[in-house]
Amino acid sequence: MTDNSSSFRRPGKPWQKPAPRRPGLPPEGPVLLYGLHTVEAAFANRARKRIKLYATENAQNRLSERGVRIDVPVETMMPRALDRMVTKDAVHQGLILEADPLPAYGPRELKGARLVLALDQVTDPHNVGAILRSAVALAADAVVTTERHAPEEGPVLAKSASGALDMIKHVRVKNMARFISEMKEEGFGCIALDSDGPASLEETDFGDKTVLVLGSEGKGVRQGVREACGTLARLDMPGEIRSLNVSNAAVLSLYVARMKMGL
Repeated sequence: MTDNSSSFRRPGKPWQKPAPRRPGLPPEGPVLLYGLHTVEAAFANRARKRIKLYATENAQNRLSERGVRIDVPVETMMPRALDRMVTKDAVHQGLILEADPLPAYGPRELKGARLVLALDQVTDPHNVGAILRSAVALAADAVVTTERHAPEEGPVLAKSASGALDMIKHVRVKNMARFISEMKEEGFGCIALDSDGPASLEETDFGDKTVLVLGSEGKGVRQGVREACGTLARLDMPGEIRSLNVSNAAVLSLYVARMKMGL
């Protein structure tokens, strides 16, 4: 069992602790992706370089029944052997895919985008994974995170995203405030979600192209990023609980944006 979510133990080879690396950057070597939806999406993504599949016989049959073309070497294994390749509580469903990290997308890949969701130092991989799922479900064009203080593209993020990591562009930027300024130069309206925003998101004017910016649950959107956006908006809740988990806030924000933009 490893203590690093982007590393793994090959059968028959001792596990070695990887060298320390900056969080938020793509892993330098292969990663393990596990779970039915995650592995299925990885096979469907042309940008994902797949290396080897470790799977039970039943799980291989499930993939075939779902129309997945397995185009890599397969090692058939028992469930307990698969358990030893991942962390203790990982639910692999009999499928573990060794693959290279996705290409590092940059702002230049956002040409033609209309709705982009940016996360300012949101660090929890479960939250970011859930946000990726929502972004795919609500047809956002990309999710942007910071290179630092953001989860790396490892098994936990991929599993939490349930396949969405391979279905949407995940852009990493060094400086979120600079990214926002560059997007404004490209004609995007940039709106930062802030509980003290002067108007609700529903009352805010949207242009033809929008970047929505959400911050961490503790600090929110940082001041420099808020200033770069220029427009602040809040999510008004009708119930007694006034604040939401960042992944829930992302769902509502994307839904409102789609309605306001006529998407």
